[in-house]
Amino acid sequence: MTAEILEKLQDLQNQEKAKILRRFFKTGPGQYGEGDIFLGIPVPVLRKLAGQYRNPPPDTVLALLRHSFHEARLLALLFLIRAFRDGDSEAKTVIFNTYLDHTRFINNWDLVDLSAPHIVGACLADKKRTVLSELATSSLLWERRMAIVATFHFIKNREFQDTLHISDLLLRDREDLIHKAVGWMLREVGKRDTEKLEDFLKTRCQIMPRTMLRYAIEKFPQEKRQKYLKRSNLTGKTSLSPADSL
Repeated sequence: MTAEILEKLQDLQNQEKAKILRRFFKTGPGQYGEGDIFLGIPVPVLRKLAGQYRNPPPDTVLALLRHSFHEARLLALLFLIRAFRDGDSEAKTVIFNTYLDHTRFINNWDLVDLSAPHIVGACLADKKRTVLSELATSSLLWERRMAIVATFHFIKNREFQDTLHISDLLLRDREDLIHKAVGWMLREVGKRDTEKLEDFLKTRCQIMPRTMLRYAIEKFPQEKRQKYLKRSNLTGKTSLSPADSL
């Protein structure tokens, strides 16, 4: 079945679209997606293809997850998400462990964002969540992004503690993709509880990377956004972080 699916992926490839995706996902030398191979297949088409295979064997899913084609890995994640959703407790645990054993292949932000809430977050919903802190302190960029994006599952259930905790761990991360992900999750917290977000920001906005802050306050009124962007505290005194002087 693996060969059949790979043949279908190659039949669906679009080289013009692939060129655009290679630029968009930063696959050049020294960039975060260096060397990734795109076929140029849109996600809706991949979802339709996934629907043609209801229960692919585990060895096929793993082969796709380890494949050099970006779209093959994305398709494998679609299979895993569906199997997790439909599986019993034992199956969910197996999929969760498989996912964590293969994080080096879940190696671009679209793959992480597609899967982390539905597998990592969903599996940890009723379990201890110490693995999130381990991921957040990983040397691997994608594992750190998994840690924060996985908490989207909790946010949707109005559980914010883990998001705020992981945000603290990633507050001084050097990677822009982490700044964006943390800011995004903080914004999602704020959409549900503005006071909770502002309580977090009051003691951290002066040291947060600007991109992280900008994403977090995107839904605030203009005047309030400008106040935070100027790193203004509640008394109106402006205090800039060292990064702002660079």
